[in-house]
Amino acid sequence: QVQLVESGGGLGQAGGSLRLSCAASGRTFSNYDMGWFRQAPGKEREFVAGITRSGTMRSYADSVKGRFTISRDNLKNTAYLQMNSLQPEDTAVYYCAADRSYDGYASAAKSDYAYWGQGIQVTVSS
Repeated sequence: QVQLVESGGGLGQAGGSLRLSCAASGRTFSNYDMGWFRQAPGKEREFVAGITRSGTMRSYADSVKGRFTISRDNLKNTAYLQMNSLQPEDTAVYYCAADRSYDGYASAAKSDYAYWGQGIQVTVSS
């Protein structure tokens, strides 16, 4: 299985930027589609962004489209989430996840992701 560790979270200001990283180990990183999800207090975990194993296809939640960018470096076994124009509503615990199944697109469904990181807090102040 693959192990995932997030880093780069913390406190940001509204209108500012943060970049999250997700370091993978244990299996061939390029065999997995990668996704970022987030969970705010009292809310369900929701899809944020996904990227296919080759990096050629990306998908985003409407709430972050145009502000967040997902990317990956298969040589470094790392996925990234660049978050710009932060809003207080972006405050949540962010999780990266890996999807082993091959279907040609980056799934937005939590159930498609078998492996999860421990999560990292992002707090955006107004």
